[in-house]
Amino acid sequence: MSEMISVNPANGERFETRAALGAGEVDTAIARAAERFPAWAALPVPERAEALRRLASALRERSGSLAQLATAEMGKRIAEARAEVEKCAIACEYYAAHGPDFLVDTMVASHAGRSLIAWQPLGPVLLVMPWNFPFWQAMRQAVPATLAGNTVLLKHASNVQGCAAALEEVFAAAQFPEGVFQNLAIGSDAVQRVIEDPRVRGVSLTGSEGAGRAVAGAAGKHLKKTVLELGGSDAFIVLGDADLDHVIEQAVKARFQNNGETCIAAKRFIVEESIAEDFVSGFKAKIEAMRVGDPMDDDTDLGPLAREDLLDDLHDQVSRSVEAGAVCITGGHRLERPGVYYAPTLLDHVRPGMAAFDEETFGPVAAVTRAADAEEALALANASRYGLGGSVWTADRARGEAIARRLECGCAFVNGIVKSDPRLPFGGVKDSGYGRELSALGIREFVNAKTVWVD
Repeated sequence: MSEMISVNPANGERFETRAALGAGEVDTAIARAAERFPAWAALPVPERAEALRRLASALRERSGSLAQLATAEMGKRIAEARAEVEKCAIACEYYAAHGPDFLVDTMVASHAGRSLIAWQPLGPVLLVMPWNFPFWQAMRQAVPATLAGNTVLLKHASNVQGCAAALEEVFAAAQFPEGVFQNLAIGSDAVQRVIEDPRVRGVSLTGSEGAGRAVAGAAGKHLKKTVLELGGSDAFIVLGDADLDHVIEQAVKARFQNNGETCIAAKRFIVEESIAEDFVSGFKAKIEAMRVGDPMDDDTDLGPLAREDLLDDLHDQVSRSVEAGAVCITGGHRLERPGVYYAPTLLDHVRPGMAAFDEETFGPVAAVTRAADAEEALALANASRYGLGGSVWTADRARGEAIARRLECGCAFVNGIVKSDPRLPFGGVKDSGYGRELSALGIREFVNAKTVWVD
């Protein structure tokens, strides 16, 4: 890949083209990361934490321009883009405050005079990141990784290279030493070569199931640690005693946040039959009231999809589901306007075996599946190869927690939308990947848990 092109999905206009790095330039960047690593790792943790505080300030100072860049490159609503930048700053402050404690030696009683676990960095870590949260996805790995003493190489999606370059500039503005965080402007075809480089000691990927298998295979061949956050088809279980007005409001947010392009968006709405008609009717009304338009406008509720091919794939999934017996309640078509816009869509009577149930739908399409009771709802929720997140909505919190514990996923919420939080571990099971980001678990993914034993 010689060029990396940014196209504004709201109007189809190409606004930036960047040259991809050549093999020699990539080698220079890896060498720089490897050379910087010893000095960065030797820096006292409180000093690295102070760098994160400067990074939070640098993000907030540039919040407006960063948000506009994200919206222009991938189409998220400007309000959501501003919130994403702020979330990155919050993560910096969280790890600056609590990260040092996560890295303190853990003392362990044994037959030794003194024995402990020392948490030591690995070296340069490669981050292979997607376009849908161009700042947050990269930062939620880069922040704990750098605090732990690693250096970071970011391979970002080709269509958000402006955001990737901006992140490198923000790290520089926060006075991180050269080589601690670098943007590798390369295509997917160059990733394997970076993984194979002996100087690179770990890989984190957020992306598709196919990309995860490819990265895990390449890293496994060279015995390198990986963390994979892959696709999701999150269940949103609505029990018969739920407050429908509230639940429907939350259902709209859960499905259509970030234009529906998020791994942890609710995708399969599994509703008890006794309330299904009322749920579908209320959901339809809210969906049809959404204002679709310019993502730069604060009054817009839903913007465009990020790329043409994503719209084509989504429409194909809707069409195949309807052909298999699903009922399209509203939407189900491309909007006739400039840009990559798909009508917010509601499908009813979706069952296993249909594309909208079995596959990940990455865009503004909600699929309703009806269940006879809570047990069938749980069985349907778990009848997926994915296991990223899920939620249960009920007036009985204890019952909701009992069901949440039985959901086969990495993140289970009761009466709340699935989301990532720096204080809690984030990640999936089954084909949604492995490993954890954020919290104390996240910072310890790319460290050596070294046993130290002293007689």
